[in-house]
Amino acid sequence: MDWSHDLIDRLAHSVPGGYAERGEATTEPTALAGLALVAHSRIAAAQIAAHWLAEQQADAGSVGISPQRATPCWPTALAILLWRAVDRATGTGTHLRAVDRAIQWALAERGRIQRRGPLTGHDSTLVGWSWAANTHSWLEPTSMFVLALKAAGHANHPRTGEAVRLIVDRQLPTGGCNYGNTIILDQVLLPHVQPTGLAMMALADEKIDDARIELSLRYLERELCRETTTASLCYGLLGLAAHGCTPPPDRLVWLRRAYERVVHRSVNAYKLALLALASSDRYPFGAPVQGAKNA
Repeated sequence: MDWSHDLIDRLAHSVPGGYAERGEATTEPTALAGLALVAHSRIAAAQIAAHWLAEQQADAGSVGISPQRATPCWPTALAILLWRAVDRATGTGTHLRAVDRAIQWALAERGRIQRRGPLTGHDSTLVGWSWAANTHSWLEPTSMFVLALKAAGHANHPRTGEAVRLIVDRQLPTGGCNYGNTIILDQVLLPHVQPTGLAMMALADEKIDDARIELSLRYLERELCRETTTASLCYGLLGLAAHGCTPPPDRLVWLRRAYERVVHRSVNAYKLALLALASSDRYPFGAPVQGAKNA
């Protein structure tokens, strides 16, 4: 069997799934798995994931990290993305109420701001989303919520606009980004592939006149290779795809090798989902920017 078909079959049988082969089901892997299954037209399996996530939703609208852990609630963004994707794929409004409640919660949730000081380079007064309640806004959860708000029709909401400014502000001077710091004690921090890819996904449809965006795409093109770890490889490829960049010629070879590593070591829904998302023939988070760019 072709490796990609085997990947999707394994993923379809893993929902709801988690971070370990025999571990508990958790929300991030399950939501990503559902999104990947939609992208590969395995709608029935994706509906199982979406229904399971709806069962985890709190009365306030948030979705915690697992049935046993109602907080932190950053996976709410991924749940919104899956519910919207399943409803579009089925032509129904099955999850409209779940999405509305989740959006209301997300718009009320705010990362904690800090007074700008001389020791840090980023604008700590911009509001996005955090990993845990009542903490500073960080790049990755903010990127997830930007994707979710756009998918739910809130691209023009003031919270979305401010979050986009935050993501741009957290780009490093020479391109790329990390968890969200830029300069500490006059030292420029190093970029990482995974958050850079996720940030590029969130910024894909924005018309931003900032050279750091192009530098971040070039950073991804330089860094991705056969040795890139699975999650970073997948998010890096998705970040490039979101901007219509010509995919690296060895993309499928790299993904196949990563899949073989996952199967050999420990099959888990999180890595299977990311591999399925990155190997999809169509960008699974909305329409990519038109006009392919050369890699």
